[in-house]
Amino acid sequence: MSERIKRSTLLYFLIATVFVGAGIISALFIQKYRHIEYEQISEFCEIAVERYPEIESQMLAALKDYHSESRQETHSSNYLERYGYRVEEFNTGVPYNLLFLLFCYSLLIVCIFVMIERVFRKSNRSRIAELTDYLERINTGDGGILIQAKEDDYSHLQDEIYKTVTSMYQTRESAVAAKKNYAENLANIAHQLKTPITAASLSLQLLKNETENVHTDHIENQLERLNRLEESLLMISRIDAGSLPLKHETVDLYTALSLAADNLRDLLDRCGVSIEIPENGCIEFCGDLEWIMEAFINLFKNCMEHSKAGATIHCDYSGNPLYAEIRIWDDGEGFDPEDLPHLFERFYRGKTAVGNGIGIGLALAKSIIELQNGTISAYNRPDAGACFDIRMYCH
Repeated sequence: MSERIKRSTLLYFLIATVFVGAGIISALFIQKYRHIEYEQISEFCEIAVERYPEIESQMLAALKDYHSESRQETHSSNYLERYGYRVEEFNTGVPYNLLFLLFCYSLLIVCIFVMIERVFRKSNRSRIAELTDYLERINTGDGGILIQAKEDDYSHLQDEIYKTVTSMYQTRESAVAAKKNYAENLANIAHQLKTPITAASLSLQLLKNETENVHTDHIENQLERLNRLEESLLMISRIDAGSLPLKHETVDLYTALSLAADNLRDLLDRCGVSIEIPENGCIEFCGDLEWIMEAFINLFKNCMEHSKAGATIHCDYSGNPLYAEIRIWDDGEGFDPEDLPHLFERFYRGKTAVGNGIGIGLALAKSIIELQNGTISAYNRPDAGACFDIRMYCH
């Protein structure tokens, strides 16, 4: 028997019980009042006959007429009012025991309906909690998408939730498959680029050894750019495919920032730019040192490209129980307002972009940081300069 049928049966049974009980009490009241009426008339006749024995026959005849009229038609009579008698002056023998029974029965009815309401409310809360738990398990990926079918007031909602979840699973599987296919295609393109780049680099070296040519430097720069593009495409494909190996170890922020700056030392010296990293104590988070260094390097490069000779790139970091926060900023002109919404898009180059970059550094930094449970945002400082704000969350 379904839950809905059980609840309906219980409700109908209780309603029927209420009506049956009301009928029984009504019958008891009618019977009691008939008995009171009989006793009152009998007592009145007894008193009248005792005082005036000669009217016994007339009394019985009048009683017979009254009995006959009361069976045929009942009509109100105010005959005693002409002698000054009122209804309040007569004791009708109120059945207090029946009134008490009626009160108890009314109280029982109220209790029954309160219990019904509490049972239904508890059942509703239980069903809502069950559906909520099902959605939470779906969101966390704990368990399958199947749900136990029940017939009740929430059956239609349950069916719609199940249809929606099933559709979302199918959509997600299609999206995952498409993303995997995209990553594989991107990796194939990157590998296909590697062969002609390597061949062109060898040919360029031979050409430079045989003869001096003013165009060889330009060709070499373009080959280096293609080589960086090929490496970036491979890294993007690994990130999209979810195959980027990340460690989960304690990372000291001062160490990570210092190592990233050391990796750019030669480039920084050629540009005449320095990096200032304060020692703010031991601030740590759980992540991968090598890859967070890669993200910092890309951010330093972006700041360096927008800094003049003799400028300084600034860093600061702090920690709290929720996250470790890192800020990296320069003293340049800042981001163009139109570029801010697109800074972390792949292959996007802003209006103030310099150098021969391909617009992938900030997108890679964002992907690396997010893979380690972090977030990154960019904004312009009030006093000039662009700033990157990174938060690496503890949980």
